[in-house]
Amino acid sequence: MNVLLHKLKEVLYAVSPIIIIVLILNFTLIHLPGLILFQFIMGALAIIVGLAVLLVGIEIGILPFGNHMGTAVLKSNKLWFVIIVGFLLGFFVNIAEPDLQVLAGQVSSVTGGYISMPVILLSVSVGTGIMLALGITRIVKKIPLNITFIIIYGIVLILALFSSSDMMAIGFDASGATTGSLTVPLILALCVGVSAMKRNSKSSEEDSFGLVGIMSTGAILGVLILNLFIKTDNIKDVLLETHSQKITDIAFQSFIALLPMVMILVVFQKINFHAHRRAFFKMLLGFLYTYIGLVIFLIGVNTGFMNVGNIIGQKLAEYDNKAILVGTGFLLGMIIILTEPAVYVLTHQIELVTSGYIKRKTVLATLSIGVAFAVGLSMLRIVVPGIQLWHYILPGFVISMILTFIVPKIFVGIAFDSGGVASGPMTATFILAFAQGASDAIEYSDILTDSFGVIAMVAMTPLIALQVLGLIYKIKSRKSEV
Repeated sequence: MNVLLHKLKEVLYAVSPIIIIVLILNFTLIHLPGLILFQFIMGALAIIVGLAVLLVGIEIGILPFGNHMGTAVLKSNKLWFVIIVGFLLGFFVNIAEPDLQVLAGQVSSVTGGYISMPVILLSVSVGTGIMLALGITRIVKKIPLNITFIIIYGIVLILALFSSSDMMAIGFDASGATTGSLTVPLILALCVGVSAMKRNSKSSEEDSFGLVGIMSTGAILGVLILNLFIKTDNIKDVLLETHSQKITDIAFQSFIALLPMVMILVVFQKINFHAHRRAFFKMLLGFLYTYIGLVIFLIGVNTGFMNVGNIIGQKLAEYDNKAILVGTGFLLGMIIILTEPAVYVLTHQIELVTSGYIKRKTVLATLSIGVAFAVGLSMLRIVVPGIQLWHYILPGFVISMILTFIVPKIFVGIAFDSGGVASGPMTATFILAFAQGASDAIEYSDILTDSFGVIAMVAMTPLIALQVLGLIYKIKSRKSEV
């Protein structure tokens, strides 16, 4: 109960800025209908409770499970075992990830069902499963992280040349949505479990980060490869409808999504973990909390939270002065990063692994600036015709790759992991709906092309921001040595 109360306080502190901003906008620039505002408050409360319960489940169930799996993978000393386990974990944890479920539902809604929710979930989860297996193999085989990312994004660039702008935006958004409140803690725990088995402490510290970033690229590859088989030319100008699900459907889908991971836990407990009986049942209890929290969270998303984000985007976009929309986007981006639960998990781990050398408050401030520019520039892309996603993404990733050769290696992993965790449940719900509403209100804007891509921007800007921070640390370190 004490843990739950602590998590409730943590999540309330995180989500309350969004509630406050919505209330301020409601009494100033936008006047929401009473029923809509009530549904938003109820949805926000459900999200707070759901995320709190989910985080408790992650702490007592998912994190120990991830650590056990990481240790088991490295101890096996068999490459085929590493690949199989990595793929299974990457596939099933992404199927269950709430952010990805929300995004897949939005894609299905905006495309009128042409690109269905199961198609997105499967293509993304297969891609992330493959890349997680490759990411673990990289740690085992000691392949440099920057070289790994250059090869991966080189392949992404080649596939992007044969992809439509619509699917490219969805793919990069899916990359951000795969790294949410469920996926990130498991993958970080898995990464620490694998890297901790190394004898070299410096190598272990560096390899504690980067796996989340590698795994998330699988989502881009999965969607871009999907685009080779399906075309999006005939789904332009589809009217936007808020995606919603029945409570029974949410409960059933969440159960089916988490069941495979519970089965993996049970099987590995028998053949490998051999954890104490009490510890094993505690992990099972953690999965139960995770399920309950996941269901409550998704109910909250579907009971008005996303709808209000959509309406606010529409109303602000209707003002003649589009700077209001861009400025509000910048402000939302600055605050939204502080509401992401996975950000707190990562920043705590950064401070822990580096023994306080890299302060979590410094990382949070850097992320806040980066994400503010991400959302602000995304709104600019919606209101200014001709600006395309690749105009941001291409130079952004080129700069990111150049920085990987300059900054300390640990900051490379931290930056790419931060890009993943920055785009969590609040971004996948409120900010995405905000962008879709704005795009829907502007006559010359295309919802599919212009609104999707905002999660991609939120996932990209931390790559530059955190590596620039690493460069500052490097310069300061050299000055102190002199």
